[in-house]
Amino acid sequence: MVGMTSGIEILVVDDEDGIRNLIRDALSLSGYTVTSAKDGLEALALIRNKKWDLCILDINLPKIDGFALLEKIREAGINTPVLMLSARGESVDVTHGLKLGADDYVRKPFGLEELILRVKAILRRNEVNETSVITHVGPIHIDEARHEVRFNEELIDLSRTEFRLLSELASRPGMVFTKEGLLETVWGIDFENNSTVVDTYISYLRKKLHRDGFDGIQTVRGVGFKLVFTK
Repeated sequence: MVGMTSGIEILVVDDEDGIRNLIRDALSLSGYTVTSAKDGLEALALIRNKKWDLCILDINLPKIDGFALLEKIREAGINTPVLMLSARGESVDVTHGLKLGADDYVRKPFGLEELILRVKAILRRNEVNETSVITHVGPIHIDEARHEVRFNEELIDLSRTEFRLLSELASRPGMVFTKEGLLETVWGIDFENNSTVVDTYISYLRKKLHRDGFDGIQTVRGVGFKLVFTK
């Protein structure tokens, strides 16, 4: 039975015909509109010319591999959510992908049920909230509905992952968030091996928001991070 999710367009990029077709059919049966590409170069053209709700991207691709493709689209300011497929099973590959801006990953071989659940989770995390919720922490102003962050009056350009991380920290100013908790809430990942991803994105936020005497994103050694108002 086709699900009620029409209008959502997903790009599947994998050079293995069997896997690509399997994913395409499973997503189509779930009600999504699916387009596929068999190499990184073809995928790059499709991503540059159209806005996608999600890209499912294999790491091992001909012409341009998944890592290089992800890096290119993020450098171009394209914030399409990306679910990476990894046959390597190495934590370092997963960490590298997340640091480049992937939203999640699935290891091959995978179950179709797990894949669909991951897809739904990413789409849910990236839904636009129609209710206008504005959070203020010192000079930082977060507008959830507009997906905007301002430092005083200046608009700050954040990626979706940076925005979600900042929003989570700002949801309870002064509270310490553990790395493991942030991995689960922001990335949907529940294991410790990728805790360096949190450190990487915290550093991204600090580079963009620590200015004019404000250094509110603080490290609590051995525990995690918190966002506080500082002058």
